[in-house]
Amino acid sequence: MKELKFKTNINCSGCLAKVTPVLNAKEGITEWGVDLQDDERILTVETDALTEEEVQAAVAEAGFSAEAK
Repeated sequence: MKELKFKTNINCSGCLAKVTPVLNAKEGITEWGVDLQDDERILTVETDALTEEEVQAAVAEAGFSAEAK
């Protein structure tokens, strides 16, 4: 299992509501979360199968950006 971290523009509960169904449906993500208290809004994803690019594509599908940390 690897942990990937991304700086995102997911910055409120409304944003979380938009990205949640996309990330929950993405095969290969075992757990994820966004630290809304951090100025960089860090998205942490636990996966054993996905690459950074695949996670970034899923976040983009929801209308947000994710920059690898």
